[in-house]
Amino acid sequence: MEILYQDDRVLACVKPAGVLSTDEPGGLPELVRAQLGDSAANLRTVHRLDQVVGGLVLLARTARAASDLSAQIRAGIFEKEYLVLCHGRLPDKGEMEDLLYRDNAIHKTFPAAEPGPNTRPARLRYETIAEIGERSLVLVRLMTGRTHQIRAQFSSRGFPLVGDRKYGAPDGNGEIGLWSCRISFLHPRTGARMTVSAPPKAAGVWLDTAPWLSVIPTQIPDPALGMRH
Repeated sequence: MEILYQDDRVLACVKPAGVLSTDEPGGLPELVRAQLGDSAANLRTVHRLDQVVGGLVLLARTARAASDLSAQIRAGIFEKEYLVLCHGRLPDKGEMEDLLYRDNAIHKTFPAAEPGPNTRPARLRYETIAEIGERSLVLVRLMTGRTHQIRAQFSSRGFPLVGDRKYGAPDGNGEIGLWSCRISFLHPRTGARMTVSAPPKAAGVWLDTAPWLSVIPTQIPDPALGMRH
């Protein structure tokens, strides 16, 4: 388990693909507690990644920090960026905006033609970093945080994520071309803006992206930003 930053309020770590974000046996908080050597450590999930998605996750270490970070997410202050590896070639940059419908019976999200009781607006911005054969490596900034948002929005436009059979990709073995590469938030105690970033390892679905992964350099906050003042 790779822990990039921690203090007495927050902990930023890299969730491997295949691990649940939630606090249950085998979930991310339990694995982090094992890494810390403290089975009673107070770790609270404030945002989630799908099980098949890897990358940066921020955990709160107190109830107050969790409440503060959750409020930042609702207000759009907590920023999240992702790397996407998808089939097809996108324009250089753009925006995707949809109404998304979540079908909980089949655990899948779809664009909706019109507003309804189970639809919510979804918006993201993207920039294409590279074209790799018939695939595109894309940097995505989420403007909203809907379940399976990136997967559904890209797939509905004919650009399913590599490995994402659930949303129409022709390939897949458990990991998909989606990685949480950067998070930015206000520290719950100091109010200082903190940014953590880390690219995926050049392995698995990301193997062919190695020459471009430096676009997301590893960035670890200065611990002084989280100190009491």
